[in-house]
Amino acid sequence: MFGRSRRPTAGTRAHDCEESTPAVRLEGVGHEYGAGGDRSVTALRDVSLSVRTGEVVGLKGPSGSGKSTILHAVAGLLVPTEGTVALLGTDLTDRSDRTRTRLRRHHVGIVFQRFHLLPSLSARANVALPLVQTGVGRSNRRDRAEKLLEEVGLADRTTHLPGELSGGERQRVALARALAADPDVIVADEPTGELDTATGSDVLELLTDVGRDGGRAVLVASHDEATLSVADRVVPLRDGRVVTDGG
Repeated sequence: MFGRSRRPTAGTRAHDCEESTPAVRLEGVGHEYGAGGDRSVTALRDVSLSVRTGEVVGLKGPSGSGKSTILHAVAGLLVPTEGTVALLGTDLTDRSDRTRTRLRRHHVGIVFQRFHLLPSLSARANVALPLVQTGVGRSNRRDRAEKLLEEVGLADRTTHLPGELSGGERQRVALARALAADPDVIVADEPTGELDTATGSDVLELLTDVGRDGGRAVLVASHDEATLSVADRVVPLRDGRVVTDGG
């Protein structure tokens, strides 16, 4: 399940990543929200980490520890005030907003805690939405969305609206949407935070399949030990820093 398919996008890879190159690498990353202002907040301090293709890495820490800021930096949603963030060997901090958006659309899938599905669109249309942005034709979008919904166990829910789905089903739709453009990297922010234990376990199994069997790098942020237990390794954070032994 979740093997890599031929990329259903209008373009080609922005950068061919050698096997020896981590899919994601952060070097000395620091970030200050409202930098220079009286109410500035330091979210990250000298963070360095990497994630290889096929690896599931957990980010562990309480609220405010910097987990979400790291995910946003990896997805190119923000540029850190210090350090570098490389995606498939390409330094995102040295690219324009337009280029970062293009790289994100083709190479990064995002899974949010609260699903972020459009309530007026069917499950199929929600999954297909990223492919609209990358210029994939309508028929191919429909086929890709239906295939992904089948893979996450929702073949009989393709025309249902989000309000007609359970929380677990909505998160499965969100995961299918994150996979629509066949990304190289998946970032997931508290992916089981809105789910009960059994449903969350099912979603985590799908997420780890996406990484290990699907050949993608997966970065999961959570404060929940059960969620983090599926990771190949866990990076603990506190006050915006990576916590080392004895630190």
